[in-house]
Amino acid sequence: MSDVLITPAPPSPPGPTSGLPSTLVLALGTFAVGTDAFVVAGFLPAMAADLRVTPATAGQSITVFAAAYAVLSPVLATLLARLPRRTLLVAALTTLGVANLGSALAPDAAVLLATRVLAAAGAAAYTPNAGAVGASLVRPELRARALAVVIGGLTVATALGVPLGNAASHWFGWRTALGLVAGLCLLVAAALRASMPPLPGNARVPLRTRLAVLRRPAVLTVLPLTVLGMAASYTAYAYSVPVLGAVGVPEGSALWMLLLYGLGAVAGNLAAGWATDRWSSTTVLTAGYATMAAALAVLAGLAASRTGAVPLVGLLVLLWGASSWCQTPPQQHRLIGVAPQEAPLVVSLNSSAIYAGIGLGTVLGGATLGSGAAVVYGLGAGIAALALLFLRGSLRVPPRSSPRRAPRE
Repeated sequence: MSDVLITPAPPSPPGPTSGLPSTLVLALGTFAVGTDAFVVAGFLPAMAADLRVTPATAGQSITVFAAAYAVLSPVLATLLARLPRRTLLVAALTTLGVANLGSALAPDAAVLLATRVLAAAGAAAYTPNAGAVGASLVRPELRARALAVVIGGLTVATALGVPLGNAASHWFGWRTALGLVAGLCLLVAAALRASMPPLPGNARVPLRTRLAVLRRPAVLTVLPLTVLGMAASYTAYAYSVPVLGAVGVPEGSALWMLLLYGLGAVAGNLAAGWATDRWSSTTVLTAGYATMAAALAVLAGLAASRTGAVPLVGLLVLLWGASSWCQTPPQQHRLIGVAPQEAPLVVSLNSSAIYAGIGLGTVLGGATLGSGAAVVYGLGAGIAALALLFLRGSLRVPPRSSPRRAPRE
């Protein structure tokens, strides 16, 4: 899910130290952002009941966050490019913290949705710049390591964000869970303000320039696949607590299933990077979409038959998580291959496509939730199969218009 390449790293300050304390704080910030993005799914039924709305309506809080992030990410990158980096990151986390406090205190669904849009603005301003800044704070030979540390915050959030939200909601209530996320954001903002040296802004790249790459047919054959793949996963994942209940997982045990999904997501992401280098993007994506379609189809069958063995469901959820988050490395590899000179821009657009897919999946899941978990799982499986068909069809489109040899896919 990473979009840390959206802006180039600013020049390193004179005489850089190891920079690891600030890098670790940046990683804690990406953990807070990632947790905020995923946490709502862990307590959706409780939030819906408290706000007196259906789970499908409450799920739109995930939709508006994802849609706002997808739209605001390139816009804010353009508008805020010249702002000093420390000021930008502190302001972004402060915005995210205030927005989460607003969500925690929301008296109704309308206020909740408004605060989720504000939270998306803070996340969209923070995440793309955190990795670039982290890399600029260390010596050149440590930059890859620093980038991995910052991205690691998002990876850990993928594994733990929803389970922690589910646990905090169970123990303290969903409002307290969002309040804890708000407190973490504000704490990290203060730590960044104290530990990070001043860094200048970057040259402004016009939005028109950022989006011009979308006119390339090869890019347009890759980005829709990201939307489809994430929509397939989030059709059911956004409503994971109620749909897991339909396959025999008690609400009190949903925490462990969500943890399995997160562990699968981390493993799938790491394995996909290695496998893409060893084999090809197409091979990894084919295996991922086939696995996702199969796992969700079996879950649909279990839900339809009103049966479910917890060990089997746990395995299916693990495969579901791994196949959902194995998409990003090969998709980024494909995009960089078709537009190598605009790598930062296409990677950032892929991140917007990820959130667009999350929003689309949440809408589709909410629209079908009333028809039962079997329909929700089945729809996710169908979209995963459609993604696989789209992938195979897109291979017939030349990856670039220039006569140079295309990179392996």
